[in-house]
Amino acid sequence: MVIWRKCLTYVSLVVFSILSIHARGQTKVLRGVILDFQSGEIVPFASMRFDLAGTGKLSDSAGGFTFRFDHWPKDTLQVSYVGFLTYTLPLSDSLFKHAVHDTLTVVINLQRGNYSEVVVRRKVDFGLLLWRKIVKHKEKNDRYRFQNFSYELYNKLELDLNQVNKQRLQNNGLLKPFAFILENIDSSEAKPFLPIYITETLSDYYYVHEPVTKRREVIKGSKTVGLNNESVSRYLGGMEQNIDFYNNFIPVFDKRFVSPLSDNGDFYYHYQIVDTQYVNARRLLHLVFTPKRKGENTFTGDCWVHDSSFAIQKMTLRLDASSNLNFVQELTLVQEFTLIHDTTWFLSRDKFVAALSPLGKNRMGMIGRKTTTYKNILYNDSSVIREVEKNKILEEVLFSANARVRPDSFWLAHRHESLSKDEKAVYKMMDTLVGMKAFHQYANAINFIATGYYDIGNYVIGPWYNWIYENELQGVRVRFDLGTNRGFNKNLTLHGYLAYGFGDKVWHWEGDALYIFKRNPRMSLYGMFRQDLDYGQQYYDEITSDNIFAIAVRKPGIPIKFINLTEQQIQWFNEWVNGFSITLTADHKVYNPELNLAPIIFFEKGPGNPMDGFELSINLRFAFLEKFFETTFYRTSLGSEYPIIDLKFTHGFPNVLGSTLTYNKIFASISDVVKVPPIGTIYYDFFGGKTTGVQPYPFLNVAPGNETYYYNKYAFSLMNKYQYLHDEFLGFNFEHNIGPGIFKFTGITRKLKWRQFYDVKLLWGHLSAQNEAYNNNVDYSFQSLNGKTYMEIGTGVDNIFKFCRVDFIWHVSPSNVGLTNIQKFGVFGSFRIAF
Repeated sequence: MVIWRKCLTYVSLVVFSILSIHARGQTKVLRGVILDFQSGEIVPFASMRFDLAGTGKLSDSAGGFTFRFDHWPKDTLQVSYVGFLTYTLPLSDSLFKHAVHDTLTVVINLQRGNYSEVVVRRKVDFGLLLWRKIVKHKEKNDRYRFQNFSYELYNKLELDLNQVNKQRLQNNGLLKPFAFILENIDSSEAKPFLPIYITETLSDYYYVHEPVTKRREVIKGSKTVGLNNESVSRYLGGMEQNIDFYNNFIPVFDKRFVSPLSDNGDFYYHYQIVDTQYVNARRLLHLVFTPKRKGENTFTGDCWVHDSSFAIQKMTLRLDASSNLNFVQELTLVQEFTLIHDTTWFLSRDKFVAALSPLGKNRMGMIGRKTTTYKNILYNDSSVIREVEKNKILEEVLFSANARVRPDSFWLAHRHESLSKDEKAVYKMMDTLVGMKAFHQYANAINFIATGYYDIGNYVIGPWYNWIYENELQGVRVRFDLGTNRGFNKNLTLHGYLAYGFGDKVWHWEGDALYIFKRNPRMSLYGMFRQDLDYGQQYYDEITSDNIFAIAVRKPGIPIKFINLTEQQIQWFNEWVNGFSITLTADHKVYNPELNLAPIIFFEKGPGNPMDGFELSINLRFAFLEKFFETTFYRTSLGSEYPIIDLKFTHGFPNVLGSTLTYNKIFASISDVVKVPPIGTIYYDFFGGKTTGVQPYPFLNVAPGNETYYYNKYAFSLMNKYQYLHDEFLGFNFEHNIGPGIFKFTGITRKLKWRQFYDVKLLWGHLSAQNEAYNNNVDYSFQSLNGKTYMEIGTGVDNIFKFCRVDFIWHVSPSNVGLTNIQKFGVFGSFRIAF
């Protein structure tokens, strides 16, 4: 009997199991994930509701969801989340036919919308109270509270062309050699995009806070197909990618935005608690923030906050539509934090996504996606201290052996997350392009138009804008430059040019060479000889006087000063890792004024050439933690967070290669660019110098003037070249770029993204009686400030059409007494590209 009962029970279980399997086989399953369309990040705890059934649920903490039905419903699923437009998914037979084995999987991309304006009508503002708790606990939750920490950092940067019109590109004959690229266009989204570039970096990052802040990064792998530039690899590491949401200000390109977690955040943001959820038995509060005013550099966004530690578990920042930022259509910053040892919330992942639209909102643009993940996190550990003690300077970035040539097997084993199908296709596409002759031809052509230089094998010609020029002395002047590139030699570059004036029928030339012994820190030797016109002072952002653009912007009625210069120079440069550098220069200069300057005959009062000087100089420079963008031979300073100090001493020796002059010169300057958020950026430069002895004017200090309507921040706009002459001088240059300033208060100027600035320039100078008598005569005389202070002030409108700047400059002092040709007011223009 017992046996029969057991058999009956067994049969019942089998039948029940078969029926259950059959029933389960009839179940219809709708599952999927909810993503932020712009950033690709998951959207947790989104509200999901069926219109007809009236039922619904929330997506889980990973943005996922699953619904089960006995049969496919005829209904509409509404998906909503604060800050996004409501997504509508009609459930119909046309959708269900895509189900596989009765399971339909969907990806729901939410488009960004507007956060509802937060209006607090209650006596207690709980959102503001939560913000205060977060700020109060910042020091306990920010990772920089630790004495030290380290982690393995993986950076991945992808660039995509968005809003791509495939048919238009296919019909473009210039792109015919690259038609295979168009097969990578992803048309699954409303705005098709074409992945075009990807790069990866893997590094170990170390940070020590006490007794002095030190940072160290060892880049273990850097994959940049087709871009062999070490300085770019450095910037893709962790040293330059540190964004801390707990800081008062957050860097966005070259601007500083107010963080919602700023100590003064309540002055800039409204806060509102909109939800509460439990994840892993921990209560999280959903806090939303919106700007109080339009036109300020603030964000819209939300964050999930742990309710007992008030630590951020995840925060999403989005660019507010009224922010004063150029070319950026959309921008999202996301940071996620992971609980370590059940006590510490530490950054585990961040993402930066920017949609750039330089040609306009509805034109093809670019999307940049940078994803960073953090593993092997250590804090307050002695091993971190031991590693940082290897530093030669406070902040050091190193490449391990073969870091830039790692094989694919290395990346398969070490990258933190697998590449997507699109990302793998990009690598394949880049490998193909790099091997195509047509690609390099197109790249050279684009570079030639943009920079003026064109590579031909191991040589380079240009710049094209110096090829032809006209002036009153030379008439039509033509010039041809020829140099070598890295194909000729990776450490040596040679350059020279020939120029001919059809008016004066005189040849001019230059030859120079640069040899680099070390690149980081840099050690180099430079030599040059030339015989050409010297156009006076030339500055970093000035349109030089010997190209086709200079004629159009010169001030009328002011003659060009022509002086011929024959020069031989040799220069040794040595830099140390701490930012200190020394430049030793031997320079032989022979001047001969040609036109519109006092001729040399007025100075010939003894044997030898009175404008022949040989000098040795030593230049000491200190730029702590200065950063550079480097090409093969040259580099451009990206500035330093600290003041840059220059000190130069020069001594002139007679009777060397025919020289006749004896003098001492000293020059000193201190300059800096200071970020002062939220009120912009300040630039200042203090400078001064002195020259001893009685010298002809080319060897004295000629005050920096500007004879064009193109604005130059290093020169005095209402002063001509060679107008003021000094043997002692002091100067101060100050410019404050405020940002939106007063323009944020009106709708039209806020929409145009105009920016406000003002500047002040001062110069004090003195010319000794001996030098004044020696350099002035009845036919030509220079002016001197003679202890007076020259002052210009200016203001204007920047960012007109995103590229243009207009300056209104006033001369304040001195008055006309004792001085001539004083310009009282001027309007100047310039072009610049900035975010």
